[in-house]
Amino acid sequence: MADLDDRFPALEDLRARARKRIPHFVWEYFDSGTGTGAAQSRNRADLDAVLLAPAILKGPVTPDLSCSILGQSFTAPIGIAPVGMSGVIWPDAERLLARLAAKQGIPYCLSTVAAQSPEVIGPIAGARGWFQLYPPTDPDIRRDMLRRAREAGFSALILTVDLAVMSRRERQRRSGLTNPPRITPRLAAQVAMRPAWALAMQPLGLPRMRTLEPYVDMGKGLPSGAHAGTMMRTAPDWEYLAALRDEWDGPLIIKGVLGASDVPRLAQVGVDGIWVSNHAGRQFDAAPSGLSALKAVRAAAGPDMPIIYDGGIESGLDVLRALAHGADFTMLGRAWHYGLGAAGAAGARQVLHILSEDMKACMGQMGIARPEEVRTHLL
Repeated sequence: MADLDDRFPALEDLRARARKRIPHFVWEYFDSGTGTGAAQSRNRADLDAVLLAPAILKGPVTPDLSCSILGQSFTAPIGIAPVGMSGVIWPDAERLLARLAAKQGIPYCLSTVAAQSPEVIGPIAGARGWFQLYPPTDPDIRRDMLRRAREAGFSALILTVDLAVMSRRERQRRSGLTNPPRITPRLAAQVAMRPAWALAMQPLGLPRMRTLEPYVDMGKGLPSGAHAGTMMRTAPDWEYLAALRDEWDGPLIIKGVLGASDVPRLAQVGVDGIWVSNHAGRQFDAAPSGLSALKAVRAAAGPDMPIIYDGGIESGLDVLRALAHGADFTMLGRAWHYGLGAAGAAGARQVLHILSEDMKACMGQMGIARPEEVRTHLL
């Protein structure tokens, strides 16, 4: 780890190395936002604007990052967020990250549109595995997906509600990536320039949306050449959420909340947690940053509703900034893939090391032993 710390002391170092090893069209797929990237930039700017008061004469402090949420204990308030087609970004990413999460005691959240299925990832992630649902239009498909997630051992369900329509993601389009993806001569040339990625991908074959594959031939009107993730998805409403609540008997978290006015009704339906997020700036360029919404959501939710935050986190200090604004837990998506792209599984471990050590250093500056104590240091 010492060698990696010298080479990659910050997430930006991992990002710079990963960019040189991942094909351009793949990089543009997962690193970009939508529109001009304004929402993505606001995530970063609003985190930078959060100031925390240091303290003096506190004596020795031994930081303890452990926390509990949704009835589960974790080694730090940091988890691996769902990323669509994670296995395209780096070969076998889903399995590599699920193993990391299980070993390090943090949650791993599998996307509906991942390159691996719940049946493969559930046993690897163990009890700390969460399953993210893009809501299928067909209720039979929905119930079957919930059954598969439950039987695979996933403990919590995450319903994403901020993807009513697909965003344009202009950077992604300029790279030559099509939807559904296909390898054109232009993309093949980009792959040839990234031999480490190509060699690692070769034995695995072209990644596919394996969770959705069983439903493509169920006679539900999905064209054989269509992107199944797009064709199956619906824009959920409150009735859909109520039905999902009835069908899933474990913790249910709603991801993509930016409005405090929605919180009382979410609580009334019986959700177990709220995930404040603007989809990493990938959906709506006029959306506020998640951080700017966080305080109001916490006030509306009260002290007992678990709140998760994502968006723009690049350091342990950023984790503490989110906690200071009312989050109980934070999730990151891109960062783990920077780590994989830079140095494989060891690079992903380095991400957690960077975040954890930076949290401890910043907590020492504030003289606090527990992450939640940061709220008393918010300026």
